[in-house]
Amino acid sequence: MGVITVLLMALYVVIGGLTTLYLLFSFPAVIVWKFYRKFKNGISLFR
Repeated sequence: MGVITVLLMALYVVIGGLTTLYLLFSFPAVIVWKFYRKFKNGISLFR
């Protein structure tokens, strides 16, 4: 395999990893935030 191909594959791995980490932390954070607002302020979970 060529050097450019290996560099592109490494770039795709990094981009995919960053996207996965973002989703891994953002979805639970939003859910926790909604429950926090529900219990602290009485705001609906669906608002």
